[in-house]
Amino acid sequence: MPTPTAVEIALSDEERSVLEAWTRRRSTAQALALRARIVLAAAGQLTNAEIAKLEGISRPTVTKWRNRFAATRLEGLLDEPRPGRPRTITDEQVEAVVITTLETKPKNATHWSTRSMAKQAGVTPDAVMRIWHAFGLQPHRVEHWKLSKDPLFVEKVRDIVGLYLDPPERAIVLCVDEKSQIQALDRTQPGLPMKRGRCGTMTHDYKRHGTTTLFAALNVLEGKVIGQCMNRHRHQEFIRFLNKINRETPAEPDLHLIVDNYATHKHPKVRAWLERHPRFHFHFTPTSASWLNAVEGFFAKLTKQRLKRGVFKGIVDLQAAINRYLVETNGDPKPFVWSADPDQIIEKVRRGKQALESIH
Repeated sequence: MPTPTAVEIALSDEERSVLEAWTRRRSTAQALALRARIVLAAAGQLTNAEIAKLEGISRPTVTKWRNRFAATRLEGLLDEPRPGRPRTITDEQVEAVVITTLETKPKNATHWSTRSMAKQAGVTPDAVMRIWHAFGLQPHRVEHWKLSKDPLFVEKVRDIVGLYLDPPERAIVLCVDEKSQIQALDRTQPGLPMKRGRCGTMTHDYKRHGTTTLFAALNVLEGKVIGQCMNRHRHQEFIRFLNKINRETPAEPDLHLIVDNYATHKHPKVRAWLERHPRFHFHFTPTSASWLNAVEGFFAKLTKQRLKRGVFKGIVDLQAAINRYLVETNGDPKPFVWSADPDQIIEKVRRGKQALESIH
């Protein structure tokens, strides 16, 4: 059978203006914007097959909206009223819920709940939940953050990211830090194992058998970690750990250590030690920006995979578990790869400072 000829589409200036506006407006529903693009393409003498390929849709869909526009013009592109229960919430009520959520707080709480907002706005809790979901509002959640006020923030970021992306020749880059106050926690009762339909359990209370501190140095290129557990984290222990790094790394290359601004790292005796060991070079992260130190990722994995649900009868048991984790990590190391653009980091911090200044 011969292929039916597509309906010719000719647009008036007013119709073209409206259709182009529908394709540009952010508030336009995506379905309506697609229909407008179909009609504009048809008016541009494209075939239904060409339009379907261009928009990534089926040809019957193109034919449907092309024919509907030819029959009823702009009105034909709008959704027809659907059967079912009519809306019970007005646009004004939706706007009131959104504005109240964004700009106010309840008198007796730090944030709105669905019930408190429903009582305030005169709608149901389910309606509040649907409105919040539609507008991407989550008043029950909060993310922690802090902007660095370091006057040398830009210079330090570029220095550290430069070490990650382009380390010096014949040198080793190590990310060094301490994870202090790791608790040896023993539960008061044995937990129940996981089974079908029930997760594993452990008591909410515990016996505390003391703490230990893990000193760690992550080799960025190899992914291996030099680690040592100590009872305290003073400058004396830090110097002992520097001596361990000195022993366990090749003697020829320079060592570039990325460290934070903890007072121990800047102690006069530590500086004196560095003068006696000229191959060691410290690079300090900006204040309130320890996330630039890659060893923090190792500490996060250690906590999640070994410490958070661990049961330890004493400090020796805890330190043994940490040492086993170090051995396992070094048995299958993963090199650290930095992927964030330093310019984007700097720009994001700049915008954050501007936002804080505008608020305060």
